[in-house]
Amino acid sequence: MESGRLGGKMNNQPENFRASGVSNNANAPYGAYQPQPGNQAYWQQPSYAPPYAAPVQPQKKSRGWIVALVAVVLLFAFLFAALASCTSVMAGASSSMFGAGSQSAVDSLSEDAVGVITIDGTIDYDGSTASPEGLKAQLDRAENNPHVKAVVLRVNSGGGTATAGEEMASYVNDFSKPVVVSSASVNASAAYEISSQADYIFAAKTTAIGAIGTAMQVTDLSGLLDKLGISVENITSAESKDSSYGTRPLTEEERAYYQAMVDTVNETFMETVASGRSLPIERVHELATGLTYTGIDAIQNGLADEIGTREDAIAKAAELASMRTYTVVSLEPESDDLSDLVGLLSSSKMSNEDLIERLKELNGNGSQH
Repeated sequence: MESGRLGGKMNNQPENFRASGVSNNANAPYGAYQPQPGNQAYWQQPSYAPPYAAPVQPQKKSRGWIVALVAVVLLFAFLFAALASCTSVMAGASSSMFGAGSQSAVDSLSEDAVGVITIDGTIDYDGSTASPEGLKAQLDRAENNPHVKAVVLRVNSGGGTATAGEEMASYVNDFSKPVVVSSASVNASAAYEISSQADYIFAAKTTAIGAIGTAMQVTDLSGLLDKLGISVENITSAESKDSSYGTRPLTEEERAYYQAMVDTVNETFMETVASGRSLPIERVHELATGLTYTGIDAIQNGLADEIGTREDAIAKAAELASMRTYTVVSLEPESDDLSDLVGLLSSSKMSNEDLIERLKELNGNGSQH
């Protein structure tokens, strides 16, 4: 907020008033006057008025700066209160992590359960459940918890990094308890490679599923660089070291080399699917067009088992684990109150009132530890 500006430029000097009968002679002594013919003499106001001269009233100052000062003080007070609350939250979180803090819903289970792991987004190495390390962490939790009898993978992913998909498929295959996949809108490429290792796969009729295939992209920008008059010289230790830089076309030998690499990676993909789905490798080769199938087609060609919802997948997992009564828990990375606060602060739609209420809640939770 900008501070208020003064209502006008202050005039610290009184004006020089001159009567009509006072001489403008610059040589006249201080306070002197010279009467003009036919006029009475008038006192000449000096440049600096004597003590008994009537003062000129200054213009009133704007009060805007006061409003700005109050706003700044209130802002600092609010930040101080927020800092105090965050300190209390961190103390509570530390107590929870290193002391006898509250347990998560999974760790405090007292009855049999189906755990649900969501694989959403690009398969990569980002620490989420759509990554090898993130998925394994949740599978390990389910493996080590005697009450979690089965797991449902809720998959909504178009694939991603081939190596990440290979690792995650291996973790699912090594899991000792029943695993059922619930396919959302898309379950393709590396995501399907992971899903193929489950005991049962559900898909919606309109799910895009499959897309067995591998792709590598090399962009050649040399034509554009020539038009822009840009010359790039790559100094390399081997002729093909710069083949993927995009500053020149691939040679025929390099293109053949990359094609062989893609074929090798894709063969691994197809072998994984064939093993997981108990399909002949020749059949998987036929299905490996790189395209997705609808859920209906996937049931017919063997890439999925049944049309169904998330709830159907949970019921199937319970059936495979021979559970008649059970609860459902979400297996996901745990977050603390401080992480939740940071997430709220990063939201552009969060109002000051929401922040204050959240801080009060966190302060209350922290004081309970």
